[in-house]
Amino acid sequence: MINTVLAQAAAGGGGILGQVFLFGSIILIMYFFMIRPQQKKQKETKKFIEEIKKGDDVVTIGGLHGKIYSVDGDTVQLELDRGLKVKVEKSAISLDFSKKSTPSK
Repeated sequence: MINTVLAQAAAGGGGILGQVFLFGSIILIMYFFMIRPQQKKQKETKKFIEEIKKGDDVVTIGGLHGKIYSVDGDTVQLELDRGLKVKVEKSAISLDFSKKSTPSK
């Protein structure tokens, strides 16, 4: 009977260390597959918005396609058609859709 108790104790003795390892690996996986890519995308978006200049073709989050007519601080004027200009916030310009709409060379 003592042999049975000792065998059961030996089998369950590494439970705490195993749980810590499992929890740590889950956090590590979440960092590399969720947190890090999101931070990278935010950095790219910020860089894109800071580098917007006159003449760039962009798409807003609302789906308006236009060319940058002027840049004034946190706002830009988009020329949607000849003579039709719209003032929008820089943060309303979509990096993802602007990249897709520009023709590749």
